Amino acid sequence: MPPQVPSPLRRLLPLSQTLAPAPLLYLSSRLFSSVSAPRSPFTRAAGIRPLAYRGQSSRHHLRRGSSTAKKEPEGMASGGKDAAVAFNKTRAEGKDGRKDRSMELKNRRANPISTTSYVQILGTGMDTQDTAPSVFLFFDKQRYMFNAGEGLQRFCTEHKIKLSKIDHIFFTRVCSETAGGLPGLVLTLAGMGDEGMSVNIWGPSELDFLAGAMKSFIPNRAMLHTHSFGVEHSASSSQPTVIIDDEVVRISAMFVKPRYNNEAKSSTDINSKPGDTAIVYSCELAEIKGKFDPAKAAALGLKPGPKYRELQLGNSVRSDKIDTMVHPSDVLGPSIPGPIVLLVDCPTQYHMCELFLLQSLSRFCEDSSCQTENAKKVNCIIHLGPSSVTNTVEYQNWMKSFGITQHIMAGHENKNMEIPVLKGSARISSHLNFVCPQLFPSSGFWPVEPSNGIELEKNKSTSSQACESVTAENLLKFRLRPYAQLGLDRASIPSLCSHEDIVDELISEIPEIKEVPEQISKFWQSSVDQRSALPPDGKHMLMVEEPWINKDSCLPDVLDEQGNSTKSQDDSSLRESGWRKRPKRNSETPCCLENATREDLEITFLGTGSSQPSKYRNVSSIYVNLFAQGGMLLDCGEGTLGQLKRRFGVSGADEVVKNLRCIWISHIHADHHTGLARVLALRSKLLNGVPHKPLLVIGPGLLLRFLNAYSTLEDLDMQFLDCRRTLKASVEDLLTDNVTESPTSQVENTMFAPGSRMENYNKKPASPRDTTALANLKEILHESGLEILYSVPVVHCPQAFGVVLRAKEKVSSAGKVIPGWKVVYSGDTRPCPALVDASRDATVLIHEATFEDSMKDEAIARNHSTTKEAIAVGTSAGAYRIILTHFSQRYPKIPVFGEDDMDKTSIAFDLMSVNLADLPVLPKVLPHLKLLFKDEMVVEESDEVLEAVV
Repeated sequence: MPPQVPSPLRRLLPLSQTLAPAPLLYLSSRLFSSVSAPRSPFTRAAGIRPLAYRGQSSRHHLRRGSSTAKKEPEGMASGGKDAAVAFNKTRAEGKDGRKDRSMELKNRRANPISTTSYVQILGTGMDTQDTAPSVFLFFDKQRYMFNAGEGLQRFCTEHKIKLSKIDHIFFTRVCSETAGGLPGLVLTLAGMGDEGMSVNIWGPSELDFLAGAMKSFIPNRAMLHTHSFGVEHSASSSQPTVIIDDEVVRISAMFVKPRYNNEAKSSTDINSKPGDTAIVYSCELAEIKGKFDPAKAAALGLKPGPKYRELQLGNSVRSDKIDTMVHPSDVLGPSIPGPIVLLVDCPTQYHMCELFLLQSLSRFCEDSSCQTENAKKVNCIIHLGPSSVTNTVEYQNWMKSFGITQHIMAGHENKNMEIPVLKGSARISSHLNFVCPQLFPSSGFWPVEPSNGIELEKNKSTSSQACESVTAENLLKFRLRPYAQLGLDRASIPSLCSHEDIVDELISEIPEIKEVPEQISKFWQSSVDQRSALPPDGKHMLMVEEPWINKDSCLPDVLDEQGNSTKSQDDSSLRESGWRKRPKRNSETPCCLENATREDLEITFLGTGSSQPSKYRNVSSIYVNLFAQGGMLLDCGEGTLGQLKRRFGVSGADEVVKNLRCIWISHIHADHHTGLARVLALRSKLLNGVPHKPLLVIGPGLLLRFLNAYSTLEDLDMQFLDCRRTLKASVEDLLTDNVTESPTSQVENTMFAPGSRMENYNKKPASPRDTTALANLKEILHESGLEILYSVPVVHCPQAFGVVLRAKEKVSSAGKVIPGWKVVYSGDTRPCPALVDASRDATVLIHEATFEDSMKDEAIARNHSTTKEAIAVGTSAGAYRIILTHFSQRYPKIPVFGEDDMDKTSIAFDLMSVNLADLPVLPKVLPHLKLLFKDEMVVEESDEVLEAVV
């Protein structure tokens, strides 16, 4: 039986990062035995500590216990006989399973006399229009969430909405727009506490398709407590489907399906997909009991005491003095009907006909044509449909049938784009943009753009008698109880601020920061002047190095047996180590940067955090912009589309999505691919009716199970290619039209080696589907100006890969052949020889650096890299520039790093854009950015998230 993992360690194991289709991760007892109890790095005396930029002058700072094992523990393995780098072999093979936890659902006792209740708009996607807003129904003891689009978890962290308190999640539709954030939310809840937490998930029968798709990367079925309802329902049904009915609230569902042809209802089944079904929810609070009259109770022979409360709760009691039963109606005044809230999602005009005919809604109407005996007054209706629907004359007239009701229009409106929903992230973006606009062009704010839908004012002008309503704003509340406060509450709505306001505040806090932008701009001017002064052939193009480079910088730097960076005076140790000798600080500018323009290549980091999104860093995603030749995504974590819109604007991001050539996914962990469905669905919608090819998705084979299952809900319009078909030998054979040879020679020292579980796959002939996808890849490489794209097996989990992109050669105006640039992305990995070999002479190596150097044991246990190890990989490979990413969320703004190795290295931030032409000056910027974060704290991983979740 697997050992129980101590709770302090469990907090270091966020499931959204660690889960694979194998059982839940646990570290074997053999691994624990390698670390002595007093020096365990998994326990801390304090949750936060001062940030330490560890260099020669910072050794006095509090440090974690050394995590470098004196002896390689059992269960660990080396990366090969030539260069031993420890890693967790059982995790890499997907055998690190732990017994499934029960994750029992919360069972909170209902409070029928709730003192506080409200419904609140959670503005996810309001500023970027990439996902549907969520609606939060709050009671003292219960919480209900309607819709969970991408970014919900990050939103709740920002605004300290505790996810662990949510009892039920309901979906108005089952699609990427409304449910994109569900996988990450479920995984986060499952990783909390000793046994994990779960939540009831409700939706139409289409929810079963989503649950089936999620199980391809969520192995523990206890995490998914899904409840689908209503296989067959129609507008003529007079009774809604009751989902929740307790002492506090009754929640019912009504079904709305699109009708593409009003004369032939059967056409709905032909033209629509399961994800097109929309749900209208009614939330009816329990009636408010009348005021208790003590005089009447005394007259009926009752003594003051517990029986008074029983009567107030609606229970009959026996009189203390008279042989009779006393009923609540005998001592209570007239009851007040409970407030009623409707949530209406009408996504398209094709849904309007069914919506208007819903018989189960007639009891809420005041219009005489639909009045019934049991009519009830609705206090608030929240409309989730887009303005292109809700502003039509037909819809406005339907709204008026409910009489005097508070209508809240929660569809995407232009005015909501002015206020960033993630203010913490916007603040950091404003700071970085002020200091270095060359690398951080996004200020966190953007001008309002015309929306794709019909604008509110234009449509309302077509109907002078439009129904009175208010536009939803982020965190707008409609209070339901106390009854005296019934109505809108705007107290929580964030105030409007601007980029200029944030910069002024920054300068007042750090006056010396005012000089930094000018200092950084000189680097770019110096680079231009330096280029013009150097010979055209590029020889002796030396960078002006920073003063922290010491006199030993010329010594070679290699990886030792523990993966550490060491110096050597001779070649013998280099030959013994198996790592190719490379100078530690190779400052010579590569030839590929000669005559480089700003439209050759730009790398934008859309997410630089690990595991789960945090207040300041989203999860993994990188956009490779090839400008006129299209673009690619390397990994596509949750919120990727929202980040694209924050970087390029709402309409600009749509253009980016339409022009994508390929999406490459490194491995199956959720923080690397759960934004994929939203991007694919949007691209399919944007290109509908336009001649185009399916988008090529390259990823681990396990990802195909998810995409195939999900495509039942939405058109993804994609073509899949397994990463194992894109190994270097396979792609080279493809490009030379030689597809008969089996590509096994390159994988001898990886988990694809002979005798491994994956050996046979490489010997299988390509299927017709793979052959078509490979031909598409060849065409994409040609159109994108790339010489090659190939995947590299790395050490993290089963089917984990890195990727190499190399551009074609160019010929200068003088006739000189200029080699193409080379970009390598590690994905998640331990340092491994295969990645070092693939990174030889890379122009840019993007390497994960999840942990700081003192946490090497954690890095080994979870098959990640430390900062020093990542830099050593790039240095050994002779990479020109190293960009570190995928930082643990224990570093909320900036990770801990040593200054000694940063001469060719940079730290990635969200929305940072690195142009090929800016690479020579890239390392010079980082020391100046430190001034922004000099007083920041390092927190335990997930502490900030847990503070908002628990």
